[in-house]
Amino acid sequence: MFWKFICSSFFLISIISCKSKSTEKKTTPTTQQGRQQQPQKVDAVIVAPQKITESIEVPGTLTASESTEIHPEVSGRLTMLNVREGAYIGKGSVIAKLYDADLQAQLKKLQAQLNIANQTANRLSQLLNIQGISRQDYDMAVLNANNIRADIEIAKTNIARTVVRSPFSGKLGLKEISVGAYVTPQIVIAVIKKTSDLKLDFTIPEKYISEAKPGKMVFFTVAGSDIRHTAKIMATESGITENSRSLNIRSTVVGNDPSLVPGAFANVMLDFAPDYTALMVPTQAVIPQARGKKLIVYRHGIAKFMDVTTGVRDSANVQILSGINAGDTIVTTGLMSVKPESKILIKNIIKTAQSVESFKQ
Repeated sequence: MFWKFICSSFFLISIISCKSKSTEKKTTPTTQQGRQQQPQKVDAVIVAPQKITESIEVPGTLTASESTEIHPEVSGRLTMLNVREGAYIGKGSVIAKLYDADLQAQLKKLQAQLNIANQTANRLSQLLNIQGISRQDYDMAVLNANNIRADIEIAKTNIARTVVRSPFSGKLGLKEISVGAYVTPQIVIAVIKKTSDLKLDFTIPEKYISEAKPGKMVFFTVAGSDIRHTAKIMATESGITENSRSLNIRSTVVGNDPSLVPGAFANVMLDFAPDYTALMVPTQAVIPQARGKKLIVYRHGIAKFMDVTTGVRDSANVQILSGINAGDTIVTTGLMSVKPESKILIKNIIKTAQSVESFKQ
């Protein structure tokens, strides 16, 4: 009987143990499932319209309003060179003179021939009046005199071409030749530039084309100086450069500062009209994707992943152009662990700046 009691007790203990393990197995998933359903705590920011003033800085180059190489029109030997390097000269000033003695002699010969032709024409005119000659003889004499006059004009033109003059008022550069050199139209005597009314050439990205309108003022500085100079946009290129996706712009420099030199590098600054409805979010809230960017928006306790388009940025904030609206609550922490459509709980609202005064691209 004693052994039967022991066996019965052991059997009852085994049954109770199995039931307790079965109960534990049934209650464990329920407990884990309850833990998984707990919302994740995150920080967030409420999007509000802010004021931003966007500006960009691009490289530019100062260019002379007029610039050209001075070449002789004809070949010949230089007999005079009036190139004072670095000097300002007026329009029409004589820069160089070529040998023209042979042309001068030819001109004198033609002038003598013209005198004889005129005398002959006068005598034949008197004979024509008394019908001593035919009308044809008189007309041939007049034609000969007119031909000589035309030859004289050609000779004077050739002589004038031996004188090299300044095409406009400007500053001469360094001379390339000396007196006595034989020159041809391919040889550069000097370079002249009009240093007043300088132009400023620069390019801007395609996205800012609508802002670069003729008449808009831009500011620039040159190397070695912190002085801000002003220029006014005068014209733009007819089309966008395909390789760089940028637009070439030309502006005129306001004033005639002698410290500004053609060819100098310029740092051009363009300020655009302020935007009072810009939506700014912290940079860390933006989730980069293979194709585009996303933000996590808190809506009724659920995480909504929204595709967004970004604009200008600074070190802390980025502008959102599309994808969200003013008043949306944007998640800023726990971005890697939050899943789409999962439950989230806002534990802290981050305060944002009321306005951002300037953004530089």
